[in-house]
Amino acid sequence: MKFSTPSTRQPHVLIVDDDQQIRAMLARFLNDHGLCVTTAGNGVQMRDALGRMPVDLIVLDVMLPGESGLSLCRQLQDAERPVPVILLTAMDGEADRVVGLELGADDYIVKPFNPSELIARIRAVLRRTYVKPDQAQGKRPVYRFAGWMLNVSHRSLTSPTGMLTDLTSGEFDLLLAFVEHPQEILSRDRLLDLARGRNSNPFDRSIDVQISRLRRKIEARPLDPVLIKTVRNGGYFFAADVCAEDHRQTA
Repeated sequence: MKFSTPSTRQPHVLIVDDDQQIRAMLARFLNDHGLCVTTAGNGVQMRDALGRMPVDLIVLDVMLPGESGLSLCRQLQDAERPVPVILLTAMDGEADRVVGLELGADDYIVKPFNPSELIARIRAVLRRTYVKPDQAQGKRPVYRFAGWMLNVSHRSLTSPTGMLTDLTSGEFDLLLAFVEHPQEILSRDRLLDLARGRNSNPFDRSIDVQISRLRRKIEARPLDPVLIKTVRNGGYFFAADVCAEDHRQTA
């Protein structure tokens, strides 16, 4: 099995599932599609893998022995450098999906699933989050709004007081969609398309969950927002003036 190293820099996926057959099947499938793969059967093995090598995305089963996938997802998002997470779940209820997204997961897929669907979801998340070394120095903008600075190259958000604000990859992509389309009414399905890179149900509550989380991080009064406004029967509206700069000008 291949492993990610600084020299190869293929995207590296960590599969965390207690079913050995599922781990082996997914590892072979993802390897065949050009991804480096490591597997783990529980939270202890997951942490060991994260401590030994860089990981670009985690495919995380919700139903694990010991620590649940939801608990591990919460811990991953609280880490200094959060790793994008796709949850595998046998629970198809909307409430269960919302809980996972509230905890910072970037996407979810319900078991049983077609491996081709999983690879499509992985590629969609990696397109948003994975930057190759030869692309890192390219022209990628910095967006400024209401004293905040969103650095696309570093995937970081700096507050008006100069403090870094932790964002999950999903929250970052949603904010990026807003700053790229300021003062424009964006419907839920349009936002999902912009932020998640795939068609989604326009009534999927996941976008409302992400916006609620994002408001708590960038709004002085999240219940009375001035940056991300709700448009009744329309969607959402980013009200701030946005200035885009070449990131090299801010170095």
